[in-house]
Amino acid sequence: MGNVKGFLEYERIDAPTVTEKERICNFEEFHGRLSAEEQRKQAARCMNCGVPFCQAGMMISGMASGCPLHNLVPELNELVEGDNLELAFRRLSITHSFPEFTSRVCPALCEKACTCGYHQEAVSTKENEKAIIEYAFEHGLVEEIIPEVRTGKKVAVVGSGPSGLAAAQLLNSRGHSVTVFERNDRIGGLLRYGIPNMKLDKSVIDRRVKLMEEAGIEFQTSVNICGSKKIDADEPKARFTDKVKYISADKLCEEYDAVVLACGASNPRDIKAPGRDTKGIYFAVDFLGKVTKSLLDSDFDILNKKSKDVFPYSEVLGKDVIVIGGGDTGNDCVGTCIRLGAKSVTQLEMMPCPPTERLASNPWPEWPRVLKTDYGQEEAIYKFGEDPRVYKTTVKEFISEEVKTAEGKKEKRLKEVVLVSLESKKDEKTGRMMMVPVEGSEKTVPAQLVLIAAGFLGSESYVTDGFGVELDGRTNVKTAPGSYAAFSSGSKAGGKTAGNKKECRIYTAGDMHRGQSLVVWAIAEGRNAAREVDQDLMGFTNL
Repeated sequence: MGNVKGFLEYERIDAPTVTEKERICNFEEFHGRLSAEEQRKQAARCMNCGVPFCQAGMMISGMASGCPLHNLVPELNELVEGDNLELAFRRLSITHSFPEFTSRVCPALCEKACTCGYHQEAVSTKENEKAIIEYAFEHGLVEEIIPEVRTGKKVAVVGSGPSGLAAAQLLNSRGHSVTVFERNDRIGGLLRYGIPNMKLDKSVIDRRVKLMEEAGIEFQTSVNICGSKKIDADEPKARFTDKVKYISADKLCEEYDAVVLACGASNPRDIKAPGRDTKGIYFAVDFLGKVTKSLLDSDFDILNKKSKDVFPYSEVLGKDVIVIGGGDTGNDCVGTCIRLGAKSVTQLEMMPCPPTERLASNPWPEWPRVLKTDYGQEEAIYKFGEDPRVYKTTVKEFISEEVKTAEGKKEKRLKEVVLVSLESKKDEKTGRMMMVPVEGSEKTVPAQLVLIAAGFLGSESYVTDGFGVELDGRTNVKTAPGSYAAFSSGSKAGGKTAGNKKECRIYTAGDMHRGQSLVVWAIAEGRNAAREVDQDLMGFTNL
């Protein structure tokens, strides 16, 4: 390293952020950037460890420690410190497909495993990564590989989230003809419609997709891949598009040599409580996606129309909001509803409040199971004067009232919810600890909007049934350990689906394969799946 004492000489300084007072008035990204000089100092804090856990990407005690992409973190920090951002970008591109996404939305697994963080603040690897990729875009360094020769092989990628995009990027660079199918109206998957604009500005996605199109990747939006027949009316459909074209799985397998299923774990976990059919209850991702679509469709002009008659303000303005779920998506709901003028926001978490510092049972370099106060909670504290989170609590009942719609019809609208406290008890049959209701702890509170952010249960059945792939116990697509080739019903992994005229191998990647996870894991999965597809198609791979 250029400065071997950097971690002793410099304290960690994070990039400036827009104040809560200013940022809750819009949906713009609010994280700034350090000066080039200060960024070099931050990179100089890297200790160049002999055993860099930051890039290990290994599982410890069932949790990830370090970057799953195995980014060469000490080397990158050294290049940033030496003001050689161009070479840093070249080096980062060896292992990473989309640093512009992770440097905005990743919880920084690399930093949680940083050796410097054992005694002091970790090295700001995430901001160093953002400095590298934004410099590269500003100086025209970012280019997608345009293959000189095509292999003659065709690959379909179903789903345009981070895993699908990563798989498509590598497969196209190898020379295969790649088509990405997206059931919604814009490319990006949960990057587009699951992460709010203030965390990831959608122009960041658009600039990358434009480069991928120029490199030869074909994108088809508003296309839903289903079974042999059109989806029944009660089946899940594309949520964020007006017109949908349906293509059967059989037809896709007839036309392509390989299909990569990267549809995400898009089956949301519900809250089965009395009154669930009441108007005013949304799955969180559906709501967040509708908000983003309204913003994009109006070119953000919707922000000037703060009216109870215009979505999304019609659903939030002046209302008491309950968010069920304490994770990142729940936090995003809190921040979004504050921006849309909610009267109050309460975030429910079933589990107890985590400790503020690591316990002895959770040592470094394990993922730290400690209390994290994110931007949405910070904004709620500013806006309402207190942390919105209520622990060991869930909804027992949804209470409605009958109202007249603008058309004069009567409907049930949400009025209140009954909350109940939870406690941990051992299940006598399984021996597992369970969170169970505390008798007599019920409390009724006002609520005109409830957002369910309780996680996801796995793949949507109409896709997996259509392709005839097997599922594991968590309803993720089943593969052999360390493989991405799907087990097809009635045939071995990677075999052809029954009825196909030619062999078409089915693969899977991302949340559809590993379950609900992080963007960085999805990118890693997409890259690994691409290597396996290439190996099977060509007999070898240089990806």
